[in-house]
Amino acid sequence: MATTEGSGSLGGRDLSEHLRLGQVIPAHPLALTEARRLDERYQRALTRYYVDSGAGGIAVGVHTTQFEIRLPKHSLYRPVLELASEIADAALQSNPRPFVKVAGLIGPTAQAVAEAELALSLGYHCGLLSLGAWRGAEEATILAHCRTVADTIPLFGFYLQPAVGGRILSYNFWREFAEIENVVAIKIAPFNRYQTLDVIRAVADSGRSIRLYTGNDDNIVLDLLTRFPFRPRHGSGHMRIVGGLLGQWAVWTHRAVKMLKEVTEERDSYKLSREMLPLAVELTDANSAIFDAANGFAGCIAGIHEVLRRQGLLRGIWCLDPNETLSPGQSEELDRILKLYPHLTDDAFVASHLDEWLG
Repeated sequence: MATTEGSGSLGGRDLSEHLRLGQVIPAHPLALTEARRLDERYQRALTRYYVDSGAGGIAVGVHTTQFEIRLPKHSLYRPVLELASEIADAALQSNPRPFVKVAGLIGPTAQAVAEAELALSLGYHCGLLSLGAWRGAEEATILAHCRTVADTIPLFGFYLQPAVGGRILSYNFWREFAEIENVVAIKIAPFNRYQTLDVIRAVADSGRSIRLYTGNDDNIVLDLLTRFPFRPRHGSGHMRIVGGLLGQWAVWTHRAVKMLKEVTEERDSYKLSREMLPLAVELTDANSAIFDAANGFAGCIAGIHEVLRRQGLLRGIWCLDPNETLSPGQSEELDRILKLYPHLTDDAFVASHLDEWLG
């Protein structure tokens, strides 16, 4: 079984300990040219941006990176993971610090294991396991799949909302999932309060020290701010969501790092400022435009790209699927939220470093 000990750019810190401290982990987008080929210059710039923003890691090969990178006609899974790993390591050389590299894993068991083996060989520390290929399977079958993949790589569990390819999973599923020895964290992203609580309660009842991360891009601040009223079976205190692995944090990452610190300090001090709840609403409103909630998230990746394009971090919003683009009215929604919430952005930070990142 693969161990949960960190290596490489984690700087010797245990993987579980790094995740326990709470990290901003952006879901890494894919930079393409107009011909829909990998734009290595801008792909490098994005990785440098995330490192210099103070993120605690990156997730590559996930939904935001576009699952189509695995198709034979593109064959980009290995090149994209390899490039991100190399650039992150190089960017950290001048100022070493712990930094987790999370690889997206999908498909049937053989595919997921093969991707896990490749990710480990490229310096990744754990795998974010998507269960989109198992939508019609029994939960016992899915759990067997998860256990097999966990024999290869530490797992970052993933509860993905059904609107973008996920499925509903019961409390009992997550209770058994938490018993898998090599599970180090779970990204909770059902965009649903009831299902979010299922995961938190299941981990509490398991007694395992599994780190909880929000993937609920529509509820980031409140997820992080809440002390959940479930006490760990073999511990004390309350359950907490300590960080996020988020598509929303693929943009305005420098601000997100500051935001996580602010939210965590208020949660731990039991003192809630008058700005915090409005901030929660503002970020959710911003996400509704970026992720195209009005159109069932059809333009979510293109929306992320458009924000990055406006900052100069991408040349364009092209996706591998030519039909994947902004929805009608989405650009105007982005205009609205940028005008309303300039304090959520990190435009000045990006502008001050862009030439360096593109160099």
